Amino acid sequence: MTRRLYFENSFIKEFTATVISCEEAEKGYIIVLDKTAFFPEGGGQKPDTGFIDAVRVNDVQEKGDTIYHYTDQPVNAGECCVCKIDWDQRFRRMQNHSGEHIVSGIVHGKYGYNNVGFHMGAEDITIDFDGYLDREQLMEVEAIANMAVAENTQITAFYPEPEELKNIDYRSKLDLTENVRLVNIEGYDLCACCAPHVNTTAQVGLVRIFESIRHKEGIRVHMLCGLDAVDDYREKSRNAEAISKMLSAPQNDTALAVERLKAEKEAAFAEINRLKKAQENAEIKKLRETEGNICVFTESFEADQLRSIVNAGMALCGGICAAFSGNDKDGWKYIMGSSSIDMGKEARTINSVLRGRGGGRGSMIQGSMQAGEAEIKEYFRV
Repeated sequence: MTRRLYFENSFIKEFTATVISCEEAEKGYIIVLDKTAFFPEGGGQKPDTGFIDAVRVNDVQEKGDTIYHYTDQPVNAGECCVCKIDWDQRFRRMQNHSGEHIVSGIVHGKYGYNNVGFHMGAEDITIDFDGYLDREQLMEVEAIANMAVAENTQITAFYPEPEELKNIDYRSKLDLTENVRLVNIEGYDLCACCAPHVNTTAQVGLVRIFESIRHKEGIRVHMLCGLDAVDDYREKSRNAEAISKMLSAPQNDTALAVERLKAEKEAAFAEINRLKKAQENAEIKKLRETEGNICVFTESFEADQLRSIVNAGMALCGGICAAFSGNDKDGWKYIMGSSSIDMGKEARTINSVLRGRGGGRGSMIQGSMQAGEAEIKEYFRV
């Protein structure tokens, strides 16, 4: 049985322990210590990493009463080793986990919704609730959570007796009956949890809810706490400063500046579309009725413009209407159509003679070709 130091004091960063066993595994080694402050994966919190002497601990898992430390190198059984936890990582995880308890407790107490999913990822943490909360409600939850932080309330853990547990109203995703560890944040939350937490709500630091999406029958909330939230704030602040400079607008007015820029962009696109339509119409007006073929050459028409020309030209010619965009040096993009010819069958011959690629079905084909304008006109006899 491994003595769990993280339950006795979650702020232990360094400790000494005796190696009970060290066995070679498929990848590296598995070490058992007589006691450990390394937290194994559980309760939604990832396992600690760190060092046993100079040997790197990459993973920690729990099986029964024993905690297993997974390393790259061996340590001699019987040795007394100095063990160090990657503290910055652990502390940030405790901040986020305790902050999640505060938020989940507030949501449960205020709205009656249950936390049905919790994930502590590399970018943020997510909580799944079985009911929906709008943005205004989430901001109220965030405000209450940060007030809980300011109150510096104690966070404690205890193991109630089975009979006592029956009469305690606590949050849990599982139906637990024995060896239940309850984490209590007085006035905010009481929840079954096997993970280490900070000692007071003040140590959680900032609680920040970023966004939410509808998930199944409820909502998925994205959030960060403590140092992770501060780092995120700094990154967002750096980006806001850069955007402010690019827009030549104060940071608090960047949203208005973006709205103006968006309106200008939409107006510019509308003008571009108007000019494109005018170009199409100008080319269409040049078309003349013929029993033969029609070829139209342009420099920078887009596919929809070429298609409009072909649709108009098909009604005026007895053969093929072909519209091209490009030049002899870089090649041509084409769309061709006919009211009387199966263009799908004709495509192979056209592409073979004019060094083209492409095809289609029925009355219209499209693709590209490397033949020059003069060669194309000669082929279509226009």
